[in-house]
Amino acid sequence: MSQGQGVDLSYEDGARAVELARESVDSYVRHGQREQPGSMREAFYERTGAFVRLESTRGRGSLRGCAGGYHSDDQLGHVIVDAAIEAASEDSCGSEVSPSELPNLTVSVCTVKNVLLTDDPLADLELGTHGVAIDGGGEGGWMYPTVPVENDWSAREYLDRTCRKAKLSPGAWQNDDVIVTLFEGQVFRERKADGSIEEV
Repeated sequence: MSQGQGVDLSYEDGARAVELARESVDSYVRHGQREQPGSMREAFYERTGAFVRLESTRGRGSLRGCAGGYHSDDQLGHVIVDAAIEAASEDSCGSEVSPSELPNLTVSVCTVKNVLLTDDPLADLELGTHGVAIDGGGEGGWMYPTVPVENDWSAREYLDRTCRKAKLSPGAWQNDDVIVTLFEGQVFRERKADGSIEEV
């Protein structure tokens, strides 16, 4: 088991992280440009991982894009910008976000801390606290810490579904050649498209 620390964001830091992700998506989708973080908050200079998730508010709602990583040698501000662009690109969910979709997207950011490489995920996993990243056979997938709570999943179901996202068979997390990483994360999101921001 190996563990690493990360950064604790204040509400103001978290709100700015979501705003930066939103600005990055808008700049990329409308103009094909990479937003620069500009004058960053102190926490954004920390070198840590982050994820960005885009969800459509149309109809029943759906995941529109997600990207990021639990480990990075880059500064958090730049990680957020890059993850937001990747989430909006066709590399994420198969089709690029279009300008007409922007008013109907909600943006959330998960900043990573306390990364734990585990050989006993069922014992180590705390639902509501840990996000999961699974890597095996050249494939990888991850899910936010909030997802199993939102969907009322058991720990086993959470691990199985993360395997499926990684294009692995459910239960692959038990295989010796599959790497399971747990991470704690702070999640901040827009309550509605381009609206007020909450910490989850």
